[in-house]
Amino acid sequence: MSDVESAMRSNASGSSITIVLMGVSGVGKSTVMAALERRMTARFAEGDDFHPESNVRLMRAGTALTDEDRWPWLRAIAEWIGGCERGGVDGVVTCSALRRRYRDVLRDGHPSVQFVHLTLGPAALEGRLASREGHYMPASLLASQLETLEPLGSDEPGFEIDADRSPSEIATAIARWVARIPR
Repeated sequence: MSDVESAMRSNASGSSITIVLMGVSGVGKSTVMAALERRMTARFAEGDDFHPESNVRLMRAGTALTDEDRWPWLRAIAEWIGGCERGGVDGVVTCSALRRRYRDVLRDGHPSVQFVHLTLGPAALEGRLASREGHYMPASLLASQLETLEPLGSDEPGFEIDADRSPSEIATAIARWVARIPR
């Protein structure tokens, strides 16, 4: 959405906020998180670091993960979110969170969670993935991610933002949005 303000939804936690930067591979989740680190005081975590080695091997081999493969990964991220909440600190974590049921795992018992869905067209995503180096997720899995992706529902906390802007612009918009969430 071009207007971040109109996409805001309220936070039910009343204290800390956990931003889940979501979207398909190549959309810029890690790059935006790095830009947010210069603008926010929070704990930061790369969602890919929570994958068990078995998932990494599957993705390296070009095999799409099943729901059964994803559950332990999502529960580990949800546990990290819970640690932020218990500590009363804001958090930012990257996670594809492609389906609502995956997002439900992240939100279950975690009222601090707000999603920021980074979006980008398929051609731009393919271009980014083709030039990306050192990541185990091959470009060949993009199609399966796009097929799996379910946009945020109107009742899910957060907003969608076009990732065709600079990481700095996106991070600034997110930081402004977070500053307006009631605590």
